[in-house]
Amino acid sequence: MAVQTHRSRNPAGHGGLIRTLLALFADLAALVESRFALFIKESKTTLVQVIVLVACLVAALLFFTLGYVFLIASIVMALARLVQISWIWIALIAAGCHFLLALICLLIARTRMIKPPFPEMSAELKKDREWLKNLDVTSRSTN
Repeated sequence: MAVQTHRSRNPAGHGGLIRTLLALFADLAALVESRFALFIKESKTTLVQVIVLVACLVAALLFFTLGYVFLIASIVMALARLVQISWIWIALIAAGCHFLLALICLLIARTRMIKPPFPEMSAELKKDREWLKNLDVTSRSTN
């Protein structure tokens, strides 16, 4: 008696390549949809966390600024009493010092801004542009 060989069954079914690809795309779409739903759910939670973080940072900056103003005012009053000068003159000197420090910070920032960001990437992009120009010129001359 001859042994009949059976074909192995395709676990995806007998649909062939097209049906298998359609099933693959459907599964991928379901995966993307589920990941997108999870992303939306977590992004809402993250948005609340970011809002709380920004609010806390703004409040901290506000309180720090107010504390700094009160500290400077206290120092001005204490110096005015100590040296027996009008507090207005000491406040003007303190303001001048702050403006001088602000000017120094602006000059430092200006020197930092003069340097181009990403110098190596800019050089590579410049080389690429030159190569493309040369490629365009050589392709025109050969045609």
